Amino acid sequence: MALFDFISGEFIDVIEWTDDTRDTLVWRFERRGNAIKYGAKLTVREGQAAVFVHEGQLADVFTPGLYMLETNNMPILTTLQHWDHGFNSPFKSEVYFVNTTRFQDLKWGTKNPIMCRDPEFGPVRIRAFGTYTMRVIDPALFLREIVGTDGEFTTDEISYQIRNIIVAKFGQVIASSGIPVLDMAANTHDLGKLIADRVSPLLAEYGIALPAFYIENISLPEAVEKALDKRTSMGIVGDLSRYTQFSAAEAMTDAAGNPAGGGMAAGLGAGMGMAMAGQMMGQPGAWGQSPGQAAPPPPPVEKVWHIASGGQTQGPFSRADLGKMAAQGALTRETHVWTQGLDGWQRAGEVNELAQLFTVMPPPPPPAD
Repeated sequence: MALFDFISGEFIDVIEWTDDTRDTLVWRFERRGNAIKYGAKLTVREGQAAVFVHEGQLADVFTPGLYMLETNNMPILTTLQHWDHGFNSPFKSEVYFVNTTRFQDLKWGTKNPIMCRDPEFGPVRIRAFGTYTMRVIDPALFLREIVGTDGEFTTDEISYQIRNIIVAKFGQVIASSGIPVLDMAANTHDLGKLIADRVSPLLAEYGIALPAFYIENISLPEAVEKALDKRTSMGIVGDLSRYTQFSAAEAMTDAAGNPAGGGMAAGLGAGMGMAMAGQMMGQPGAWGQSPGQAAPPPPPVEKVWHIASGGQTQGPFSRADLGKMAAQGALTRETHVWTQGLDGWQRAGEVNELAQLFTVMPPPPPPAD
């Protein structure tokens, strides 16, 4: 009886795989020299497929379910084995379990910048990164093309090749899209679809599908981003002189906060602050003026005058207009006038600014000799 138990123990009755990892794509059922008994139970769970390889040749693929390894369940394997011992002898075949679930949050990114031509900035270099989802859709093809005889195949062994394919197609799509760099952030969804459509046929040759593809970020080189930031700052300021003052204030703040600068930094910051303050207040010593040179006074404000005649007002008139009217006799010393700053209507001859318009005409010139 003990001998019979030993012989029966040499045969495997249950074949199954319970995956306790997050990255295993293919796992080979370890026989450890044991043979698979005819009539053994094969359990294939949801999200799995079992591939039988007999004597180096791919035999059968089992989808999720419970199987009794009998002739009607294994037509190909039965033909290969011949079952010369009345369907009771054990057989030795390799069983590979393939994980067909989705593997989420796999990373991709451009290792080096991609050169493209932007309609606004010209030639630019961009970087991008994101995530994607993959799953095995053809276990037999995947085993034949990728896995081979690897007993435990993980996502790390295939993700590098997928990243290379994605980056290559990403460069082609970006170069041919014609989308400006500044508008790419608003079109990442459409760009992702284009790239997935380009990548999927290549991955299908390995028995892999790409259910989801995401672009998380597209960025420019650091120097270009700094130039764009300055351009944005100038657009917000709207005035070059104010932007210069803003930059000087920033430099003064940085110098004051740099203890290594010592007195030189403090003096530089103070000088820049005084110069900036002088320019803002219009005082001597402002930038663009020679030391000691006073700023010119503002131009005088031209007054406008109104005339009251016959119970009605006329105007406004400039002082030059009033001078012409005085020469023509339309304006006399008794004419009432008013301008801003006078306390009510006054006679023109009583206003100092207009009195000189009524000066006595010089006498006629002496007769010629």
